[in-house]
Amino acid sequence: MAPVLAGDRRALARLISLIEDNGPTARATLSALYPYTGHAHVIGVTGAPGTGKSTLVNELAKACRTRGQTVGIVAVDPTSPFTGGALLGDRVRMQDLAGDPGIFIRSMATRGSLGGLSLATADVVKVLDAAGFAVVIVETVGVGQAEVDIARTAHTTIVVEAPGLGDDVQALKAGLLEIADLLVVNKADRPGAAQTARALEVTLDLGRNSRLDGQWRPPVLQTVALDGRGVNEVLDAAIAHRAYLQESGLWHRRERERAYSDLMRMLERELVERLVERVGAATLERWTEQIAARESDVYTAAQTILAQTEESDHD
Repeated sequence: MAPVLAGDRRALARLISLIEDNGPTARATLSALYPYTGHAHVIGVTGAPGTGKSTLVNELAKACRTRGQTVGIVAVDPTSPFTGGALLGDRVRMQDLAGDPGIFIRSMATRGSLGGLSLATADVVKVLDAAGFAVVIVETVGVGQAEVDIARTAHTTIVVEAPGLGDDVQALKAGLLEIADLLVVNKADRPGAAQTARALEVTLDLGRNSRLDGQWRPPVLQTVALDGRGVNEVLDAAIAHRAYLQESGLWHRRERERAYSDLMRMLERELVERLVERVGAATLERWTEQIAARESDVYTAAQTILAQTEESDHD
């Protein structure tokens, strides 16, 4: 555990691999590390594909480093539905950060998890927090408005938009906009950037943002991440948001929300694993065949399996 707390890169990489494999050793280590967590500012970066999230994350990390802050980056990439592997393209795009000893980058596959995050992401964030990284940036896969899980993981959620993607109407809908603490219109050197920013401002003025905490109104910022324009302003806004959360007491509330989410996630995983072990592969296979043959349905199957399990508990 000591090498992880000291930020040793090899130790971090090994532990994260164990976490992804859901091994018992990883669980024990995470339990031991937990008292050392709770110090990092966790920033989530999400948005539709093509908005330039990876480039923005790259520049945000550089801006943090110029201010003397260490940065851990968790870039979640989509998993292939055929091979189970991931492209891990974010690591390729962040090559220029690789030589900085104050930055640790880990690409992770979603492995079928919905919501834009891998199931192991929250645990990896805890590891980087315990390792002493001042800022942990989590970039989601970019699957659109389903990426609300990031709001349960991050203290500050940055939603990235871009002009010319047909998102002006999407911005007016419930979804990604509602989880935003900061709104960033990237690629602001393209035509339509001002229009996209105005559409976001109008939506905020209509009061449709469910993440409005007291007096905090998500700022709408414009960036050209390719050359770093506007990135320092985004970092300043993220720092201001952290200060607001701490001064208002909302930091503690979001920590509680995250703890509850983690607890429910772990209970779901443990209960499903135990249930499957008790029911047995043969029983599940029979139900699967019946459902596929339209002789039963998933609702009946699930209720029957649970009822039989409860009966066996009473015997």
